[in-house]
Amino acid sequence: MALGWWHRCCCRCAGSSRAAWLAGSGRALGSSANGGGKQRLAVGPAAPAWKAEAAASRRRAGANGGHVGMNRPDFLGRSSALSMLKIHSIFWRFHHTTLQLHSCGTAVSDEKYKDPFKLGRKDLNNLYEDIKKELWVSTTELKEMCEYYFDGKGKAFRPMIVVLMARACNFHHNNTGEVQASQRSIAVIAEMIHTATLLHDDVIDDANSRRGKETVNQIWGERKAVLAGDFILSAASLALARIGSATIVSVITCVIEDLVHGEFLQLGSKEKENERFAHYLEKTFKKTASLIANSCKAVSILGCPDPDVHEIAYQYGRNIGIAFQLIDDVLDFTSCSDQLGKPTSADLKLGIATGPVLFACQQFPEINAMIMRRFSLPGDIERAREYVLQSHGVQQTTYLAQRYCHKAMREISKLRPSPERDALIHLAEIVIARDK
Repeated sequence: MALGWWHRCCCRCAGSSRAAWLAGSGRALGSSANGGGKQRLAVGPAAPAWKAEAAASRRRAGANGGHVGMNRPDFLGRSSALSMLKIHSIFWRFHHTTLQLHSCGTAVSDEKYKDPFKLGRKDLNNLYEDIKKELWVSTTELKEMCEYYFDGKGKAFRPMIVVLMARACNFHHNNTGEVQASQRSIAVIAEMIHTATLLHDDVIDDANSRRGKETVNQIWGERKAVLAGDFILSAASLALARIGSATIVSVITCVIEDLVHGEFLQLGSKEKENERFAHYLEKTFKKTASLIANSCKAVSILGCPDPDVHEIAYQYGRNIGIAFQLIDDVLDFTSCSDQLGKPTSADLKLGIATGPVLFACQQFPEINAMIMRRFSLPGDIERAREYVLQSHGVQQTTYLAQRYCHKAMREISKLRPSPERDALIHLAEIVIARDK
């Protein structure tokens, strides 16, 4: 598989573990601190060295069934800051550069990284029990449906980010790292909103498995699954109102709006090739990253009055959320169903073209016709999958995810050093390295 030569090559070049390489490979994908501004690429190796490396890498790719096309059109559109040509120009030199993260003039070292899951666990004790208290209902069937995914077997990825961000922002503001009750409520609400969207998504996608077990819609039916999702959202709204802040209500309700818009974006498609990637990234933000970004912003507002800190929290959540979904889209091609806990090639079966497919289009233009018909003809899904695995679509999507992770690391490094801040930095490595 194409991913194999990439991993071997990078391991040889880095001369250390994959995690160390990920932490040290981002300067070529530098960006402005503000995610809304123009992004720029840092200077890489001199042209002759780059060309020599490109040729060597092409030979390695050819030996392992890969394909390289150096002359590719820009298909990201003017609204996207990263063009295909830019991505390809950095493709070969990316892992030969070094990322240095600075905060308050001090570089963050590997030794100072903290395990985010261990640090976040102390604030997430009884998380699912607290959620079930919010979901108290007298109807037995509705209770079972609503509590079905709150079984303690999830990663609690979003609540963990929220409580770590709360502690990091609190410490930055007043040297107190304790999580306020209102901030922990945001973590609970974030997990409730996320789970409600899973129920709705499974109905829309007609999914039959989630987290290694049958979906709610398969067991109780689609209509009841939708109602259960609605009930969880209503319970989350009540918990949000109890915080007593109109500002926080405004921030979190943006998430609901984005989720609906994101689903509509996913149901649609762009006929023009140069608009598809911008469409894909916008959908990715609204469906996945908005919840993380706005939840991080909410806890920063509750813990610190500085608008600059609010923006740091938002941008960290935005970038880590997009990276998380990009890797999810990669795993849809590279992992097995048992690892993911859900079927692979799920997006292709739904007629959705994700990052690996869109990148693969540049080497295999025949995929464009499949995208337009949403992979509806017999054999489309199988051919598209083969094209993706023969192309550099998986690697380039991974590199793009790394880019977003490095932006997140640069943002959070602006806060004062603390174990939670360093854990959020380390989390970016975990997002890239995950395999399920």
